[in-house]
Amino acid sequence: NILALNAAVEAARAGEQGRGFAVVASEVRTLASRSANAAKEIEVLISESVSFIDQGSGEVVAAGNTMSEIVEAFKRVTDIMLEIAAASDEQSRGIEQVSQAISEMDKVTQQNASLVEEASAAAASLEDQAARLTEAVGAFRLQGMGQARSSSKAAPVAPAAPLRPAVADGDNWETF
Repeated sequence: NILALNAAVEAARAGEQGRGFAVVASEVRTLASRSANAAKEIEVLISESVSFIDQGSGEVVAAGNTMSEIVEAFKRVTDIMLEIAAASDEQSRGIEQVSQAISEMDKVTQQNASLVEEASAAAASLEDQAARLTEAVGAFRLQGMGQARSSSKAAPVAPAAPLRPAVADGDNWETF
């Protein structure tokens, strides 16, 4: 604007020969006006850029917070997975112990069945021996004991239960 004012003053002093100065002064005014408008536009663009940068900074902070939350959630999920793995391992050991206990119970059951068979065989043998002993003692008759013998005759013994094999065929077992 100062340059345009100087050119206008010079054009007025020069009169007819100062027309060139007047044209220059007009162009300088136009350029000054354009420069002022461009400066205002640049100022608006800078303000918008600063606003976008502030908004972007806020979004970066929000993204950082979200990433921190994601990392924390991932850590919690990892901890939960480790707890699940530990619980599964403990359950596996418990199942193994139950399996061992069932095997031991099966062995004891088989041993008990064998002992029952042996006891049954021993009882049958004792019954045979008792019968033979009764016959052997029956050969010795004392006088006056004939009636006592007939009244004290042993009651018949029930036959022993048939023997069954101790080994199970596996039909009565269920799988766990």
